[in-house]
Amino acid sequence: MPSTLPLGDPVPADGSFPPEVVAALPARAAKPLGLYVHIPFCSVRCGYCDFNTYTAEDLGPGASRESYPETLIRELEFAQRAYDDAGAPQRALSTVFFGGGTPTLLPAEDLAGILRRARELFGFRPGAEITTEANPDTVTLESAQILADAGFTRISLGMQSAVPHVLATLDRTHDPENVPKAVDAARAAGLEVSLDLIYGTPGESLSDWRASLETAISLRPDHISAYSLIVEEGTAMAAQIRRGVLPDIDPDDQADKYLLTDELLTAAGYGWYEVSNFSRSPETRSQHNLNYWLDSDWWGAGPGAHSHLAGMRWWNVKHPAAYAQRLHQGISPGHGREILDDEAKVLEHLMLRLRIREGLDIAEYNGLPEVATSDAQPVSQQALHALVREGLIEPKAAQPSSSYPEGRAVLTLEGRLLADAITRRLLG
Repeated sequence: MPSTLPLGDPVPADGSFPPEVVAALPARAAKPLGLYVHIPFCSVRCGYCDFNTYTAEDLGPGASRESYPETLIRELEFAQRAYDDAGAPQRALSTVFFGGGTPTLLPAEDLAGILRRARELFGFRPGAEITTEANPDTVTLESAQILADAGFTRISLGMQSAVPHVLATLDRTHDPENVPKAVDAARAAGLEVSLDLIYGTPGESLSDWRASLETAISLRPDHISAYSLIVEEGTAMAAQIRRGVLPDIDPDDQADKYLLTDELLTAAGYGWYEVSNFSRSPETRSQHNLNYWLDSDWWGAGPGAHSHLAGMRWWNVKHPAAYAQRLHQGISPGHGREILDDEAKVLEHLMLRLRIREGLDIAEYNGLPEVATSDAQPVSQQALHALVREGLIEPKAAQPSSSYPEGRAVLTLEGRLLADAITRRLLG
């Protein structure tokens, strides 16, 4: 089952924001606001997955796929009231992302209805990016056209691998031959296409991974995400590894596969803009994910969904039945919340900026008020250039300029393999 939620402070029944968040909202008005919509349904639960997802057998009384869209819209209406009650400035959505689970297990008309209500409640900024994840088996020309007509601009297909035995180990049940069909259907409807891949599956060879990359490249998507497999405790795969049914993850193997990923995608015209994400151009980067990496705000709707607003995080109750019960009673589905302290803000700023292509602006980071009030040390030129000498930070970016008076920390290819270690070193 999915991992447990953190505790945090209780969320008031009316979902009201604490005074310090209300006071901070006007200054956040220019920042992007995103909406994450969690669709927690899967036809089969994959052995590696610890996301908050449920098969039909898991749902039990009080929750169903058929009633879920109505329940979810209740939370969107709740969110709009919470903003109004806080006196927050009007702030149209810059991105919407339907994730899961498998959002396209719901009829396309239901996804379109949820999106339509979100538009009515919040409005969309011009050029808003609207994405849904999808299992390749669930995308048809008809469903893709319904999504496009409703305002979706992008579809993210869970390809994971092109190799049948790798898909079997991951418990992925989609037919690999449906991936190009889904890509063609999305393109015919005018949608941008992203492909999600996973490398490092037990039993996957380097040649298997090369085959998956080459297949993905041949489909010419606008965007490719390539994530290393992380085996989470409590999953079926973790139990298989513990029993010796599957070999454990090999970090050296994953590093080799990341290097191959960068080599092949770069040669095919894709540029990295975040450690695990590559796009054909700046225009086809995932703006929703960039909101996460650049300290913007988002409301997470759905069971177990997480939100962030002006330095406050909160998360909803996990089970769809409990989620539905709260909303039908007119109370917040929030399970807990926390105000980020200075140490957490500093860590997240450094860690997330380091992961993106533009890197960490050293002067901006050193000027953060939280740096002065936490245990973190300002980043010194000595520390920065030690990483340059080790080949982990790009030399040109580290040089001071008129735009960046103390330079930037931009990871080299080798540095991307050691991003977490570099974060720890720069924290001092």
